[in-house]
Amino acid sequence: MTDHKGMTDYKGSTTRRSMRIVAFGAAGVLAAGLAMYFTPSSAEEARVIPAPVMDEPAGGGSETATFAGGCFWGVQGVFQHVNGVKSATSGYAGGSKNTAQYETVSGGDTGHAESVKVVFDPSKVSYGRLLQIYFSVAHDPTQLNRQGPDTGTQYRSAIFPANDEQAKVAKAYISQLNQARVFDAAIVTKIEPGKSFYAAEGYHQDFLTNNPTYPYIVINDLQKVAALKQLFPKDYSEKPVLVAASGSN
Repeated sequence: MTDHKGMTDYKGSTTRRSMRIVAFGAAGVLAAGLAMYFTPSSAEEARVIPAPVMDEPAGGGSETATFAGGCFWGVQGVFQHVNGVKSATSGYAGGSKNTAQYETVSGGDTGHAESVKVVFDPSKVSYGRLLQIYFSVAHDPTQLNRQGPDTGTQYRSAIFPANDEQAKVAKAYISQLNQARVFDAAIVTKIEPGKSFYAAEGYHQDFLTNNPTYPYIVINDLQKVAALKQLFPKDYSEKPVLVAASGSN
C-alpha cells in the first residue's frame, strides 16, 4: 500500500511519520533524483473552463466551503493563494469524529476524504469562483477514488456544501461542465451535504509552503499553484494565507 507521500506503508512496523522525517532530511536529493524519472505537469496543462452560470449572491462577512480533491497538501496550497480567502485548513470530512486521524483515514474505510475547509470573503471571491478554481487547477474531477499517484476513497473528488444554496450551485455547475464536454470524461465529483469537517494534524498544515522541495510537492503540487497564477491572475495572491499565521484549525 502506498500513501500520498509516495512511501510504502509498513503497517505495524515503521510508521509513515517516521519515514516522513527521514525523507525530510534528504528531500533535496530525492527531488533531484526523482526528477529524472518523473516529469511534473506544467501550468499549461491546467484546463481553462467556463465560469459557473449559477452562483451564490455576493455578500459580506465570511462563508465556509469544503473541498476534497486528492492529497490535501496541494488543494490547501492552491486555495491559500486565492485573493479573498481568509484561511484554508487541511482536514477530513465525510466520516465520524473518532476516525478523523491521518493513520486511520489512510486505511480508506472511514468514509473520510482528505479535505480543505476554505473560509472566504464573498465580497472578494464568490463560491462559484472557488468552484471554478477547484475544477480547473486544484485537481482532476474525472478521476474516481484517486488523484494522481494516490488511490482510495479518501482521495475522492467531493464537495461538502455548507448549505442548500452551495449544494445547488455545485450541482448546477457540474451539470454545466458535463453538458459542455469541458473534460474528456464525465465529472465524478460527489456532493455530500451534512458532513462535519475535522482539522488534520499540525504537521499537515501549510505543508506546501513549508516544504517546497519535498518530492511529492515538487512532482504533483507546485504546478497547481503556478497554474492558478497563470490562469487566474486577478485571483492570485503571491503571499499565502497560512494556518500558522492565522491560528485557524
